Amino acid sequence: MKLQYVKEISVKKEVDVFIAGGGPAGITAAVAAARHGMSVFLVEMFGSFGGSAAHALVPAFMQFTDGINFLAGGIGKEIRDAVKSECPLDARQYCPDNIPVEVLKLCCDNLAVKAGVDFRFFTSVIDVEHNNGVITHAICTGKGETYAVKATIFIDCTGDGDLCAQAGASFYKGDENADGEMMAATLCGLWAGIDWSNVKRPDSRRLDDAFADQVFSNEDRHLPGMWPINKGVGGSNAGHVYDVDGTRADSLTRAMVSGRKQLQEYRRYYRNYLSGFENAELVISGTQIGVRETRRIVGDYQLNLNDFLSRAVFEDEIGRYAYPIDIHAGKNTQASYDAYEKTFADLRYKPGDSYGIPYRSLLVQGFDNLLTAGRCISTDRSMQASVRVMPGCFITGQAAGTAAAVAVNDGKDVRSFPVSKLQEALLKLGAYLPNYLHK
Repeated sequence: MKLQYVKEISVKKEVDVFIAGGGPAGITAAVAAARHGMSVFLVEMFGSFGGSAAHALVPAFMQFTDGINFLAGGIGKEIRDAVKSECPLDARQYCPDNIPVEVLKLCCDNLAVKAGVDFRFFTSVIDVEHNNGVITHAICTGKGETYAVKATIFIDCTGDGDLCAQAGASFYKGDENADGEMMAATLCGLWAGIDWSNVKRPDSRRLDDAFADQVFSNEDRHLPGMWPINKGVGGSNAGHVYDVDGTRADSLTRAMVSGRKQLQEYRRYYRNYLSGFENAELVISGTQIGVRETRRIVGDYQLNLNDFLSRAVFEDEIGRYAYPIDIHAGKNTQASYDAYEKTFADLRYKPGDSYGIPYRSLLVQGFDNLLTAGRCISTDRSMQASVRVMPGCFITGQAAGTAAAVAVNDGKDVRSFPVSKLQEALLKLGAYLPNYLHK
């Protein structure tokens, strides 16, 4: 059965740049565009900036550096430094890469307000209007209203490529060699009552003991663990939920129910099998499950595994990054776990090594005024498993927001300006571009 539904809505905003999503890519894109004088409107489906750190309670940013150079220079570094400086004095020892989430939320609020970004929480993009490769309006719905936003440039920072998909852009999803199988998701949590002075490196035999005691309904050997956040407080990245499609509400619903059950099993495991966690208590789980992989938008260039292996340099480089290839298993089998361990051990860099990210990987094939940033940029599956983490999203978000400003100022589409203009503007923000030759 089908229903044709037609409704007249108002065009509530007309801006230079529209951004969908307020995670690490969205906040950096918005602030970068606003600092270049653009009028910016951003919508975020949850009640704060921060993305997976704020809503899925992912406890760590992951690496900002290549061991020598700070790669997420510019707005990403501002966020990292602000989070560190606002931590309580006795927590600063934990801060650079672990996330005190309320500090992060406030930091992003302050950045957006100071830059003059117009934004709405509790608001989603549900459709777009487009014609011949040009998007004209984003259709948004929030508490109490549905309306359109007209913009010159649109940036998809949803992580899932939702805006691009709504426009009809092409994408890949998961492992094309395994019927679209995607990395397992994780429901993270915030814990109290941890005695960090007695925490030791987990003994894998204790996991075997817990399996033998039937602690877990899902015997999963991949246990990233618990990150210290503050005195007695930790953030867990524990347990996998398999066969999750992060672009479907029914799949996410099942995943959240399963994840909450698993977290109670991990509560028993931590308290009864690991030292320092005897009094650990789960305070809250994420309001969103941590999804690692969904759509990868087809762009003008697909960043690929060979680029990682060759430490690629690009003429249109907008940043460099260095996180290992981190493809979590898509199935709960020993073979899948062994493949993950081998890849994560083998495909990592020595200090000082990094790969370039080309501007072309942010350009959406077939569209003149659409950019993407964050984990849904144009990559193969291996490279998505590296660039997907937060510092990588800071890098691509800052570049997308700056590119939008350059395009608007030049009165051109996102491909027609000299890329050197973008690179010069990024350098002024503090981006790390060691291979850019000033022209």
